[in-house]
Amino acid sequence: MAYVFPSAEPATVAVDGSDDRLPVRRIFCVGRNYAAHAREMGRDPNREPPFFFTKPADAVVDSGEVVAYPPETENFHYEAELVVVIGKGGKNIAEENSLSHVWGYAIGNDLTRRDLQLKAREQGRPWDWGKAFDRSAVIGPVFPVEKVGHPDKGSIKLTVNGEVKQDADLNELIWSVPEIISILSHSMTLQPGDLIMTGTPAGVGALVEGDTCVVEIEGLGRIETPIGKREA
Repeated sequence: MAYVFPSAEPATVAVDGSDDRLPVRRIFCVGRNYAAHAREMGRDPNREPPFFFTKPADAVVDSGEVVAYPPETENFHYEAELVVVIGKGGKNIAEENSLSHVWGYAIGNDLTRRDLQLKAREQGRPWDWGKAFDRSAVIGPVFPVEKVGHPDKGSIKLTVNGEVKQDADLNELIWSVPEIISILSHSMTLQPGDLIMTGTPAGVGALVEGDTCVVEIEGLGRIETPIGKREA
């Protein structure tokens, strides 16, 4: 068998302390998983069933890479997130067994064209144009579980040009990592290389050309994203 045109290179993210790269299969994102963020987005923070959206695997961007201000938006937002990396596949995973499927954890920044997302939400349409655009998932490096365990508490903080914009604790997640993995696996089979962005705290806001956005999570270091000029 031959391909009718060359196959794309696999999307990958960095691994802490290694030259190896981790292949990315899919990126799942949990919506409104911190109560204060749910309120700032105009939603009830009560523990309703979680919902998910996705980003394409090739949306990933390494820490330190410049991300151009994307087209078709006037309200480009940051969102600091803990990222879970699946290392062992499975379906219908019991919550008490969920963490055995985790290879590691990383810091993420769920870049969002907020005006397009909100317009889609108001019209009852999918969020893809607001969430799933090119270079919209800053992720990594990934820390293996053997190095960092399973973070369930600790500071998650985002700054823009040194000014704190988001400041919360991982223990404020409405739906925990074991719960999220179990719920996802009852809908579809998880596979190695699936990434889960677990939601963002309150304090989301706009980025502009020339900004430098830094996300820090206790025990996982920091990632940095300079924002470049608007794409033509």
